[in-house]
Amino acid sequence: MGDRTSIEWTDASWNPVTGCTKVSPGCDHCYAETIAHRFAGTKAYPAGFAVTLRPERLDQPIRWARTRRVFVNSMSDLFHRDIPDDYIAQVWARMAASRRHTFQVLTKRPARMRALLRSANFVELVHRKWIERPQQPPSWRWPLPNVWGGVSVESQQWAENRIPILLDTPLAIRFVSAEPLLGPLDLAGWLHDSTCAYRAEDVCTCYPPYEDCIDWVIAGGESGTGARPMHPDWARSLRDQCATSRAAFHFKQWGEWYPGRVVADDTMSGGAYYTGSPVVGGQLAVSSPNVHDFGGGVGAYRIGKRLAGRELDGRTWDEYPPAVAR
Repeated sequence: MGDRTSIEWTDASWNPVTGCTKVSPGCDHCYAETIAHRFAGTKAYPAGFAVTLRPERLDQPIRWARTRRVFVNSMSDLFHRDIPDDYIAQVWARMAASRRHTFQVLTKRPARMRALLRSANFVELVHRKWIERPQQPPSWRWPLPNVWGGVSVESQQWAENRIPILLDTPLAIRFVSAEPLLGPLDLAGWLHDSTCAYRAEDVCTCYPPYEDCIDWVIAGGESGTGARPMHPDWARSLRDQCATSRAAFHFKQWGEWYPGRVVADDTMSGGAYYTGSPVVGGQLAVSSPNVHDFGGGVGAYRIGKRLAGRELDGRTWDEYPPAVAR
């Protein structure tokens, strides 16, 4: 944990808080909880997955000389109810004092994020803590130009719950992480129209009364124990929706399950077989516990994250939103 990470869409992780609690189905097989329980009682996770403030880590990114993208709280949610407003302000002040980095803040609790970032009292609190920092940047801007804010959405239900709140929050860049993607998503009402001149003119007129639209979409399947399969068309749809808007698209991974075809065959157990995985050298009965049949001739085979990879239709998708002037 620190100035490097294996997470595909960022360069480093920074965890001034560890621990969280579940709020929706996307949390069911939380990788952070698995890691914390594995190392519970150690120096890294003395309280397991209980929400724990880590003030000794607050200044970590300030000491990093090399510019990088930083995922904030990969092992927690910065807007959890058990994290005090004052502590969140300290995190925000460190990001303000580290303008060379880009910070990516992802939450499943956008209502608290909106309430704080729209609060004049909170902004003043961050500003006071910022001016206390030595060698702070010479100017102050709100929202912070080097902080991207995002929401995690696993289904249409949670997209409709969280995205409108995100778009009503003052942020330089807004993004959606559709991982684990558990169903199809229609983001049409929240993506920049192809004619929007927002990045050129700092005005978004696509969907009033929102201040802005989605700048970046990350999609990915689930990994780890109990991982649920992702239909390939769910990922393709998000890619295509981004392509017809001004949003960047990043495909993170297939996860544990790799897509393939299901072919009807009366001679096979279950009346059909799966084919298409790079590790299946022939036909595999759909009755196998490692096969999932989506219907319509589409299936998935559990081969593990490493073998499944992250290519979608023969290529990787590593797009990022355009930089914001600082």
